Amino acid sequence: MSIHGAIITGIGIMFLFLGNLGILRLPDVYNRVQAGTKCTTLGAFLTIIGVGIMQPGWFWKTLIIAVFILVTNPISSHAIARASLKAKVSLCDRSVVDKTEEFERYREKV
Repeated sequence: MSIHGAIITGIGIMFLFLGNLGILRLPDVYNRVQAGTKCTTLGAFLTIIGVGIMQPGWFWKTLIIAVFILVTNPISSHAIARASLKAKVSLCDRSVVDKTEEFERYREKV
């Protein structure tokens, strides 16, 4: 079990590293939020579950923490992206698709 836990924890650490690299390299706040959310959610989940597998007495506690992260991390990133949109933070020049204006026109009709 210790080897399986170490492998899962290692994969989680790799996802956390790639998420941090994406936050450093991506051009605007919207892309950074996306990279940070997907990679750090999966990375933290795998790392915490890996620790729970390596320490069986902690497994249920780590499972509760991992589920909490799975629920709260996407909600918080959505709040950050929505606040950026309301603050009129612009997209990068290289962004190809911007559907915010179309969405705002739809909201005004409804």
